[in-house]
Amino acid sequence: MFVSVTLLLSFIVTIQAGCDNACSGHGTCTEDGVCKCFDNWGLGLSHDSGDCSDRICPFDISWVDNPDSVGTRHNYAECSSRGICDRSTGMCDCFPGYEGKACQRSTCPNDCSGHGQCAYIENLPYQSTPFDWYNNYYPSSDLLKDFLPQSPKTFETTYYGWDKKKTRGCVCDPEWGDVDCSKRLCPYGTDIMDHRPDVTDTRVYHKQEIQFQLNSATNTAQDGNTFALTFKSQTNETFTTTPIVFNHCNFAECLSNYTEYVELARDIKTTLEALPNRVIDTVNVEVISTNKVVTITIEFVGDHVQGKQNMLTMRNYKCDAGCTPKLSGLELVPGTLHIDTITTADAVNGAVTADHNSYECGRRGKCNYDTGVCQCFAGYTGLACNTITALV
Repeated sequence: MFVSVTLLLSFIVTIQAGCDNACSGHGTCTEDGVCKCFDNWGLGLSHDSGDCSDRICPFDISWVDNPDSVGTRHNYAECSSRGICDRSTGMCDCFPGYEGKACQRSTCPNDCSGHGQCAYIENLPYQSTPFDWYNNYYPSSDLLKDFLPQSPKTFETTYYGWDKKKTRGCVCDPEWGDVDCSKRLCPYGTDIMDHRPDVTDTRVYHKQEIQFQLNSATNTAQDGNTFALTFKSQTNETFTTTPIVFNHCNFAECLSNYTEYVELARDIKTTLEALPNRVIDTVNVEVISTNKVVTITIEFVGDHVQGKQNMLTMRNYKCDAGCTPKLSGLELVPGTLHIDTITTADAVNGAVTADHNSYECGRRGKCNYDTGVCQCFAGYTGLACNTITALV
């Protein structure tokens, strides 16, 4: 009996001795003496089972790797190829500029200096505001040029969004700029000494066109509905108008497509010029309609909106209780909202130089990025250095 027990114990010890270090307590020993490690345990860079004594760090899409035989790239990699795995803890020691449990996302410069938000590239549109840029997939006369077909030209058609949840950048707060939002922005204005080569040429102002098609049986079916416009200034401040009532003119003189929306044009002009701080001091507005396609033309002619402006954004959706502003919204044919810049043929060809331009400190001073105040050169003064103090 004693001999049998001894043989049995010897047999058990022999089996257990078949796995190195008894799998370090992090796996089970198989019949062939190879450890089957528990999740996130292995050995070395190859992650072979070994004695299951090393931790495996988190995996995510690799920032840079070698493509395989069929050209597949950005495969999953430990620490996303941007960190070193600490085998004792199973945590990635990320290289500078990367963070996350798998080093899967980039950091923002200086944490945006406390004056901005760190956002993923998918939330960083190519344009300053929606419709600042769009591709030319559709003809210029087509109404289908909307927000959806926009794609940065840099990526052409080969970008598949692999880093949309990885690469990040700063979205700066109003009046702050630069890649890390560390600098206060100074006022923009016209260069007081920048004149047209020929003063008889018509002044060129920035015009924007908002065009959409009403999704209703008649032009008047949506009278009384409200929408709003949002404007982003040169110093990164965003302003939204009070509700604008979509209405036809009911007077007898409203007999053509060019006058039936005269009241709407007045409302748009009034609400834009009523934005705080006189951020828009003067605009000209014209509204026309043809076959339920409404075209709103806005011309920036004031001293506070000199030169090219950021594109307006139209809030045409319903935003009811709890919203500011409270909007009933406009029902549009999907894909027909289009916002673009209008330029004259001469301006496009460079034959006419706009006398109303937009330069930091009017190009006649230096911006103090600590204070956001222009330090004007001798002979100039004003917020944007576009006032001459002496005439010679």
